[in-house]
Amino acid sequence: MQATQDILDNLSTSIIALDGEMRVVSLNSSCQDLLESSEGRALGQPMGKLVANPEPLLEALQQVRATRSPTSRRSMPLELLSGRELQADLIMTPVGDGSGAVDLLLELQAVDRLLKISRDENLIHSQETTQEMIRGLAHEIKNPLGGVRGAAQLLARELPDDGLTEYTNIIIREADRLRDLVDRLLGPNQQLKNQALNIHEVFEYVRNLIIAEADNRVEFVRDYDPSLPDIYGDRGQLIQAVLNIVRNALQACEGRDDSVITLRTRPQRQFTIGTTRHRLVCRMDIDDNGPGIPEDMLHTIFMPMVTGRAEGTGLGLTIAQSIVTRHGGLLECTSESGTTRFSIYLPMETKHV
Repeated sequence: MQATQDILDNLSTSIIALDGEMRVVSLNSSCQDLLESSEGRALGQPMGKLVANPEPLLEALQQVRATRSPTSRRSMPLELLSGRELQADLIMTPVGDGSGAVDLLLELQAVDRLLKISRDENLIHSQETTQEMIRGLAHEIKNPLGGVRGAAQLLARELPDDGLTEYTNIIIREADRLRDLVDRLLGPNQQLKNQALNIHEVFEYVRNLIIAEADNRVEFVRDYDPSLPDIYGDRGQLIQAVLNIVRNALQACEGRDDSVITLRTRPQRQFTIGTTRHRLVCRMDIDDNGPGIPEDMLHTIFMPMVTGRAEGTGLGLTIAQSIVTRHGGLLECTSESGTTRFSIYLPMETKHV
């Protein structure tokens, strides 16, 4: 029985078993995540109690139960008790003649989940392409830049008037500034120093830094899941990634009297990053109540030099995404007027090198 449950828990398809009274007999891990309900809360409950709009679903299940014939439904809208809406493909299968402990099997596959996997894969591919382009561009810039700097140093030694060296010093300083900018574009290039770490300690470190920087002008709401185990990662680089995102959230809230940044952690099962499906990932949400990101910028915010602020460099989010990607994770953003959320997904079963 345990072996069967282990197999079901490793499926990406959500499966729920119902008895003759439409009560939940069993559900796998994917179904718990999809319906945002734990096994302890769902077992024994009527199916209609797990969603906010049960009528279409119950009507379809009653039809299958009456005809004892498997039926599928495409893109059925479901509203969860949390208020979240999703579209799901359903396959409903009767079990036996209805006299057993299990009467119906219901399989659910979130359609928007498949679209999200495809979008995330494209996002990762786009970032890899951008990084390759930046590396090539950096090589083409740094080589002649080194020559310009070296020539300025030689020229400074030959100038008869010490007052003229100020001009060569300007050339040297500007060459160094451009070199530093290129290095920042490339992001952290040192090898990851992975260790077991508590992701909440990373959040708390960043929160204390921002509180000091903001002089208590922002309220932090902490919504942590204390059951999360340690993950493997580079503490310093993950702090840098989270710090860049939280600073971005702080800047978005500037000018508000009620600035709020929410830090949230949750486990997520059977989650796909790129082409790899992970049994368990750590999800870290950073929410702010700023004005939101304009829709025409939302798909480019992780690109280098893209910023909505005149004084911004447009590198903070690019570096954050690069760090998360090097950890085998994913960084996403959703935004609407009055709220913006950055979500970091980090695998919990892999030691990255």
